[in-house]
Amino acid sequence: MMHQLLEKVFGKAFSNPILDSRHDSAQFIVPPGRLAMTTDSYVVRPIIFPGGDIGSMAVHGTVNDLAMSGARPLYLSAAFIIEEGLPMETLWRVVCSMRDAAQRCGVQIITGDTKVVDKGKGDGLFINTTGIGVIEHSSTIAPQSVQPGDAVLVSGDLGRHGMAIMAVREGLQFESTIESDSAPVHEVVLELLKARVAIHCLRDLTRGGLASALNEIAETARVHIAVEEKLIPVREDVHAACEMLGLDPLHVANEGRFVAFVAPKDIEPALEIMRKHQVGAGSTAVGRVTERREPLVVMKSRIGASRILDMPSGEQLPRIC
Repeated sequence: MMHQLLEKVFGKAFSNPILDSRHDSAQFIVPPGRLAMTTDSYVVRPIIFPGGDIGSMAVHGTVNDLAMSGARPLYLSAAFIIEEGLPMETLWRVVCSMRDAAQRCGVQIITGDTKVVDKGKGDGLFINTTGIGVIEHSSTIAPQSVQPGDAVLVSGDLGRHGMAIMAVREGLQFESTIESDSAPVHEVVLELLKARVAIHCLRDLTRGGLASALNEIAETARVHIAVEEKLIPVREDVHAACEMLGLDPLHVANEGRFVAFVAPKDIEPALEIMRKHQVGAGSTAVGRVTERREPLVVMKSRIGASRILDMPSGEQLPRIC
């Protein structure tokens, strides 16, 4: 039965010359350059949600993690933990979604694993992915490269993924359905690098949202960061959903958004490039790095007052990625 599952589902969907070798390890060639590698596990509930599913999200999330170091994604592994009783139709839908997402991102799934666990032990489906990419530039894109004066850019509206999941879970009804922003961002990043935009740091805004990303970067770089609330894009329906659930949209996860720290001279060129892509159409500058001292993130509110933008305490939204 496992052989049939591998042949008729995973082999059929993910077929490529490397995977089809049916060997215990994948053998592949990478272009010259530094390698980037990342791994992540996906346990989202429900596994199919407005705007995406666990399969496409696993591809997007892994590709985006590679992109945050400026890497061009090449290959993925995929391991599936399947709960006994998961409908084959659901599994096939997720696998096809994963296949289509990989094709759109220009990556190949070249190795993987499948395990079936007893009913009640797996909550449907969990996916683990590992990604390998090549870094074809000499820049050091990392928090340690952040400098006073750097502009803080976000690539679009925030909070949609987390609220799409919570709206389904809590049965919230809005005039329009909130859909996840799950999408790959590597093409935007690679075009910024090709244009020689001085990117000092990139971070995808997943668990903990913008607030978490800014605090993590401030702590590592030992800098003050100042942002303005009125400049941070949040859709009205997302804002309303957050208010109903008592959440801060800046703490809510995204799956197709990132923050970029760029040199002041490159603000406009960076935004022009980002806005040419659908995934970055709502890109905007929301703040800057003010000075190098004890790490702190401060947000100027809509009424002009300033408050510390803290790291989220605990996990507000479990099982959203």
